[in-house]
Amino acid sequence: MKTVSFASPWLIFLGQATDDLHAKTGHGLVDWRRENCLAQLRFPGCAADLGIPDMTPAEAAAAGAKSLVIGVAPVGGALRPEWTATLIDAMRAGLDLVSGMHSPLGNVPELAKVAQETGRNLVDIRKPPPGIPAANGEKRSGKRVLMVGTDCALGKKYTALALHREMQKRGMKATFRATGQTGIMISGGGMPMDAVVSDFLSGAAELLSPNNDADHWDVIEGQGSLFHPAYAAVTLGLVHGSQPDVMVLCHQVGRTTIIDYPDYPIPGLNECIRRYEEAAALTNRTSRVIGLSINTSELDEAGRKKVLAEVTRETGLPAVDPIATGVGTLIEAL
Repeated sequence: MKTVSFASPWLIFLGQATDDLHAKTGHGLVDWRRENCLAQLRFPGCAADLGIPDMTPAEAAAAGAKSLVIGVAPVGGALRPEWTATLIDAMRAGLDLVSGMHSPLGNVPELAKVAQETGRNLVDIRKPPPGIPAANGEKRSGKRVLMVGTDCALGKKYTALALHREMQKRGMKATFRATGQTGIMISGGGMPMDAVVSDFLSGAAELLSPNNDADHWDVIEGQGSLFHPAYAAVTLGLVHGSQPDVMVLCHQVGRTTIIDYPDYPIPGLNECIRRYEEAAALTNRTSRVIGLSINTSELDEAGRKKVLAEVTRETGLPAVDPIATGVGTLIEAL
């Protein structure tokens, strides 16, 4: 499993993010590690806002920042050329660079050169550890709950973190298992599943959730969606390798098609449940979806209650919004 550490507090770089959804890394850091988030850096026209002060690299360094963390997650995960000058300014101001992009920071010659000159660290989160084996399919001790989704970017990480936090409050044995760059930044370790070579995806998931006490829960952050034309492969590898005892299906109210792929409709909730259970059956024949996590952030309280009740009537399973209502009923369903 990969472990990471980088100096705080952080300046969160948003660049020219077109909306808050594409700044999900920044929002995740602010929501779950607010004490480490000093300020944000936005280019003119940036449509995202983390609700923290705006600062330049020099201002942030003077205020005590130690690292600039790239807080956007564009499709494809590539570093953009127009960011380079600002990232160089950050290093010259005394900040390390932290990135969850697929493109390594050191692959940009200008960044590598300035890092060497200034002695700043280039920290790449989306770099799998060496030596990941192919999956063996062997049953492991302990219990596992996996977040799965109807689409990307709708609450799988938040649901897992909320479940883990509630389990800890109740005195349960539990470990949050991060599978993406933001979760790894939040928790300090995990497995960047979408950067693992496909033959070893399930093996990586096995490493992420090893043998444990019989009453211990691994709370595993999900990745992608079985219904996503680009990212279904990482989802399937994670499902097979984690061998979940139970799953929580995550969905966002009002989303009817895969984000950025309008020609791909999202199946009905019961169809999604059926297909996830079919996929999980390969390595755990008893795996079941035991509840739903519904992102109702755009609704008022009355609308939220109505939607959650409708989801429960439709599926016969408990439905929560992990942020607005808590996850107590999901814990009880375990």
